Amino acid sequence: MATRGGIDLGGTKVQAIVFDSETRQVLGQARHPTPHSGGPHAVVETLVSSLREAAKQAGVGSDRLDGVGVGSPGEVDAVAGTVARASNLPGWEEPFPLAAALSERLGARVSLGNDVDVATWAEFELGAGRDAQSLLGVFWGTGVGGGLVLDGRPWHGRGGAGEIGHTVVKQGGARCPCGRRGCMEAYAGRRAMETKAARAVRRGHETVLFELMRERKRDTLSSGVWAQALENEDALASRLIERAVKALGTGIASAVNLLDVELVVLGGGLSTRFGDPMARRVARAMRPHLFNDERPPQMRVAELGDLGGAIGATLLCERAGARGAKASKGPKSSRS
Repeated sequence: MATRGGIDLGGTKVQAIVFDSETRQVLGQARHPTPHSGGPHAVVETLVSSLREAAKQAGVGSDRLDGVGVGSPGEVDAVAGTVARASNLPGWEEPFPLAAALSERLGARVSLGNDVDVATWAEFELGAGRDAQSLLGVFWGTGVGGGLVLDGRPWHGRGGAGEIGHTVVKQGGARCPCGRRGCMEAYAGRRAMETKAARAVRRGHETVLFELMRERKRDTLSSGVWAQALENEDALASRLIERAVKALGTGIASAVNLLDVELVVLGGGLSTRFGDPMARRVARAMRPHLFNDERPPQMRVAELGDLGGAIGATLLCERAGARGAKASKGPKSSRS
């Protein structure tokens, strides 16, 4: 039995699992909030404790794992084992040797990848995209991230491919958390949506969003808060979600016009929470902007849910092992 650890490092939570790569079963898991202060060292402590907790549940020591993979936001240099400019993490601008720091503490080889790339690859291998050859993953949560698989291969470009959240959907439009204007994320990212909602409240608009946030003991407008506000037919929440859907439709259509992928997989906290009805709304919003509107791509919700990023991180270990062994097997030419 080959057991590997996987960690999905997000701006709000750390999800760790131990995964049996032969049976494709999760043997243990742990989830904890991401630290809001303390810089990379505080994050490392949370990653280590989360993975050890998952390993204990699986009945194995972390030093007995056949590798640990980490999906991280920011600029990931997988060769150097560093992460830089992770703006959703506390005090994380300069390159930090995350792989080495974790390997020393866990006693296992550590592989790094971009968080959305690894989640997209997991859906391609094991989830909603397992019958596709080319797909675009769009992960709608705190921000909007993207990942690409083209002709059976992950596509990273020069290291920054897939940043669909920073596709411009309106020139000179709303200010994005990245500092630029008109990005999709400025309209659809949960952080940007919360900022817009707070401004509306200051201008006198009524909403149950922040009341629900307090009732749920959250410090941000989580996916569950948005979903409950829509169930309550909150007017402001409905307007902001519709604004987000239009931005997603516009940006995804532009990417499809360029790449002509056969499948779009919607993941992330908001997509998972809203499910297939929201996927259909996004597909409808995309349709008017498609050049080949008679042949739209399929639109599916990610099947692996909240564990998709962590599962994808374990697959990094498999790929790293294959490279280390100089495996000659290439990507699948057909999907079964």
